[in-house]
Amino acid sequence: MRIEPGDLTTFCRQLVRAAGVDHAQAESLTDNLVWCDMAGRRNHGVERLPILLKHVEAKTIKCPSTPRLKPLGDSLALLDADQSFGHHAGRIAIDQACDIAAANGVGIVGVTNSNFFGAGAYYANRAAERGMISLVLSNSFPKVAAPGGLHALLGTNPFTFGAPRRAGRALLVDMSTASVAGSTVREKAQKGERFPEGVAIDEWGNPIHDPNQVLKGTLLSAAGPKGFGIALLVEILSAALTGAAMSQQVGSMYKNFDRPGANGHFMMALDVSRWMPVEDFFDRMNLLVQFADASAADGAVRMPGDARWIAYRDSLENGIALEPATMANVGDLAHKYGLTAPWESANRPVHK
Repeated sequence: MRIEPGDLTTFCRQLVRAAGVDHAQAESLTDNLVWCDMAGRRNHGVERLPILLKHVEAKTIKCPSTPRLKPLGDSLALLDADQSFGHHAGRIAIDQACDIAAANGVGIVGVTNSNFFGAGAYYANRAAERGMISLVLSNSFPKVAAPGGLHALLGTNPFTFGAPRRAGRALLVDMSTASVAGSTVREKAQKGERFPEGVAIDEWGNPIHDPNQVLKGTLLSAAGPKGFGIALLVEILSAALTGAAMSQQVGSMYKNFDRPGANGHFMMALDVSRWMPVEDFFDRMNLLVQFADASAADGAVRMPGDARWIAYRDSLENGIALEPATMANVGDLAHKYGLTAPWESANRPVHK
């Protein structure tokens, strides 16, 4: 079953408002989750609503909140997120970074006192829509061991960058610096699939293959020391520099309901138009893609972000595809607040 994007957006906004989320954060959260579902990132879409609203109920995500922006220079600012949704703080931060870049060529906004912010690609795409190259970083609850270590030191620490392309199909690189993302572990566990060696270890350093045991063990870095080095960069820029919680200080979205995540983020935007006309940059990006395609045996290379835009267009034309488990869980959550999900209503159009 597929859901019309407008129906899903309206429903999600009503649901989070009914759960006590203030208007500003409801807008940011809804836009983020629905975009992720439309772009095929369902593990960062509306399936997260039950756990996110549990934190609202526990008051570890503050509603309402009052994020405060402190300028640090012509091109720098620090946002105190006031314990808001990371999705809200991230949206404010990337928009402010783009505003600063439009005025000064480059804009950097660090974020402290935030929470889990979802998929970095969402923010990189907002920057690309304004003709900006971006770097988007966030630290997270520790799940990943250092090379040679046995216990978790850093989070999966997503590393994201984006660049605008013609027709709005931005190049989007959004990756975990761990061997796999935490959401992938949960997805594998639900599907009963196993992991190869090199993904996770137990407390003695033995490889773990069962994803259910991975949840109890420790992940390894992507590409060994190389991935760990990038994860350190993420931790330093998003947390050490911003004053946010680091390593063991960060709260878990799935385990800690007695304290906020206290995550940090780092958003940088670079205004392409300061370097050359944007149309010239689009031409150069297209040339880069042509070089990539020429290097392939079948004459085509899928650039980062291409899969997102294929899924996004499909969602626009045919409706948003949701997992049955997501519809069941979110539908139950809606009943708690006296609402009916669009896929349960005979009066709302859906694609089947």
